[in-house]
Amino acid sequence: MSVPAYFDACTVRRKLFARRLAESISSGILLGASLALLLGMIIEATDNVTTGQIIGAAIDVHRVLGPGLLESTYAECLKRELQSRKLRYVSERSIPVVYKGATLELSYRIDLIVEDRVVVEVKSVAAVLPVHEAQLLTYLRLTACPIGLLINFNEAKLIDGVHRLVNPA
Repeated sequence: MSVPAYFDACTVRRKLFARRLAESISSGILLGASLALLLGMIIEATDNVTTGQIIGAAIDVHRVLGPGLLESTYAECLKRELQSRKLRYVSERSIPVVYKGATLELSYRIDLIVEDRVVVEVKSVAAVLPVHEAQLLTYLRLTACPIGLLINFNEAKLIDGVHRLVNPA
């Protein structure tokens, strides 16, 4: 499915969901667990839109620069694209290392956290390895963010370098 078709499908699903939610509320049948389930769907739909915007920003960066540069170059350009899309982000957020209850004097540095929900790990490597995905999963666990994007800019087509992971917790 192409990126525009994906966004169109998400928009249709969101509109249908909003209409059903309004009908459920007006008829008084929306209670407890149903509300929690529906709120989970809203959060997921929002995360899908956010990750779509991030991927679109990364595609724009890749279209201009192409593959083969340093991760730091792609990260700086991606930050500019996120700003132009009015997405909030934190760059190089420091997460302390806690070992057996003791906070050590070192920390993890997360490339980007967008909208306080999506961890973005920028790579420019020959191939994404399982250790890169494990790193992102660890960042998701430590930050409690629900979604992560591992974006490898060292691909001929960027979409081949995008990996979306969900926090298993």
